[in-house]
Amino acid sequence: MDWLNYHHLLYFWTVAREGTIAAACEQLHVAQPTISAQLRKLETALGHKLFKRAGRNLVLTETGRVVYRYADEIFSIGRDLMDTLKGRPTGGPLRFQVGVADVVPKLMTHRLLAPALKLKERIQIICYEGKPTDLLARLAVHELDVVLTDSPASAETGVRAFNHLLGECTASIFAPAEEASRYRRGFPESLDNAPMLLPTSNTMVRRAFDHWFDAAGIRPLVVGEFEDSALLKVFGQQGAGLFPGPTAIARQIQKQYGVRAVGEVDDVHERFYAISMERRIKHPAVVAVSNAARDRTFA
Repeated sequence: MDWLNYHHLLYFWTVAREGTIAAACEQLHVAQPTISAQLRKLETALGHKLFKRAGRNLVLTETGRVVYRYADEIFSIGRDLMDTLKGRPTGGPLRFQVGVADVVPKLMTHRLLAPALKLKERIQIICYEGKPTDLLARLAVHELDVVLTDSPASAETGVRAFNHLLGECTASIFAPAEEASRYRRGFPESLDNAPMLLPTSNTMVRRAFDHWFDAAGIRPLVVGEFEDSALLKVFGQQGAGLFPGPTAIARQIQKQYGVRAVGEVDDVHERFYAISMERRIKHPAVVAVSNAARDRTFA
């Protein structure tokens, strides 16, 4: 049986958490050559490089990120053990690490994740936002439990993951009250030459809108394109142009941004997926998110 030297693992975990060997030396009260030697022994024992240089800092390799996650859990359990022996309360929350694609609206993200916080078991949500490809790479090395996005993972990503459709809904157009009243008359033809704020062209919903505009013979005046859906809505709130959003959260959009719905676009659908490394979802928080999405949000 291969045995792991937990003393070496502690040194690795501290360096990874602090970012530099010098900072780890201050935490552990040992000399820099000692930590460097212990790290080399751990890498030799595991047969993998755990760090790579990035300027003056050390950053984790892909293997290093996997080892760090296990080390974090190991030392968390160790703290629980000591708390138990000393009569202190134990039982930390279950970590729920979520990657959210930057194209998913913030209100939709909250709507999807909120059921996880209502579980009887205490949950600690840790959210990371980024490009879907970057998040899927982190999912592949088990840094994330799930990725929320608006499109399924394809074979081109090189990640063998499973797509779980949470649901779909139509899109609606929103604007401040006065503009909404004006463009509501004759909708959707009223959108022709109307000032419009849209997501960037690399998103599924933008491609769907472009196709719909072409099919309907509508030529809006695109005055702005945004990767960040929340920023798009802020510009729309300030009257820069009409903007789209998922109909499933229309009420929340109108309440938060003080706007009104102009109309619903039946031919444009937004889909949302939970992507996991498991064919069958097991994490209780992901199960809660999936069930609530299908039973309530997109029912």
